[in-house]
Amino acid sequence: MTHNEITLVYDVVLVFLAIFISVLATFLLFFCKKKPIKAEETLQPAASCKLCACSCSLMDIDSATDGFNNRRIIGKGRLGTVYAAVMPRGELVAVKRIHPRLVLTNAGFGFSSAIKCLSLADHPHVVPIIGYSEAPGERIIVMEFEGMLSLEFYLHHNPDGAALLDWSRRLRIAAGAARGIEYLHQGMAPPIVHGCIKPSNILIDVKFCARLCDYGLQFLAPRERQGLEGYVDHEYWVEKGGGASKESDVYGFGVVLLELLSGRRNEEGLIAKWALPLIKEMKFDELLDPRLVIPSDIKPLIRLAKVASACVGNSRPSRPALSQIVPILNNLEVEMSI
Repeated sequence: MTHNEITLVYDVVLVFLAIFISVLATFLLFFCKKKPIKAEETLQPAASCKLCACSCSLMDIDSATDGFNNRRIIGKGRLGTVYAAVMPRGELVAVKRIHPRLVLTNAGFGFSSAIKCLSLADHPHVVPIIGYSEAPGERIIVMEFEGMLSLEFYLHHNPDGAALLDWSRRLRIAAGAARGIEYLHQGMAPPIVHGCIKPSNILIDVKFCARLCDYGLQFLAPRERQGLEGYVDHEYWVEKGGGASKESDVYGFGVVLLELLSGRRNEEGLIAKWALPLIKEMKFDELLDPRLVIPSDIKPLIRLAKVASACVGNSRPSRPALSQIVPILNNLEVEMSI
């Protein structure tokens, strides 16, 4: 064969090869094309898809709080002071300024990293963390604020607050708080241990929906007793294997239930010792908040009391998990609202 003939044969082979590849590609595209995902099959975004809290300048925080003006204070706790603030874009937020002594004792801890992780929590019963500020001697957390008041205020500080919280609303608050804790324990990866479940850390919005705040901040004051005693179990203070845990959160939640049932403060952490015998002996006329009328159907409150008893009356290995508690309280919430 001449050179021209060889070239012609080569070109013909290339043409046929190109046609074959085109046909094969069309065949594969037609038969192997993925089916479109239907609307109901679309995956819901996980909590980790939420944007992390943003870093705020201390100058902006100082301006937003009028120089941390005392008139802006809306709360004080074991970790710091909370101020109502208006950010540069006009957002109304709550600014938690960590106590200086806690800042000094945790100077080397990764504050910003911890807050960014906590800020991924995204749930209707959890107050969002939207920002933070870190400067020499200062650690600040910026949270969403919608004029919410704490359960502590309603139960123990407002003369009319207890009356506003009828039995139906109290069950609604209990169920909502339980769902929020369950989300922190099981809906977040890694799980978040709240560390201090008590009425002052449960905020109530205008619809009487419970929302948890100050979650996951036990790293700032892991061994400090003030503000914790009576809301964590005795195992918390054990040197080996103690500290904050899911089980200590369950204990604190049980104490909150006892306060909702009785309307009493947990003075010196003694409410459990007072309430447990009354629940065991079915003396609900002595247990229930005397400021409210006992409902004609008391069964939901009896079941709520038994849940509280299981939370505070058992050691850590025997306590129920929130995944066991939530379905019970959801049912009680529905029963009481009918």
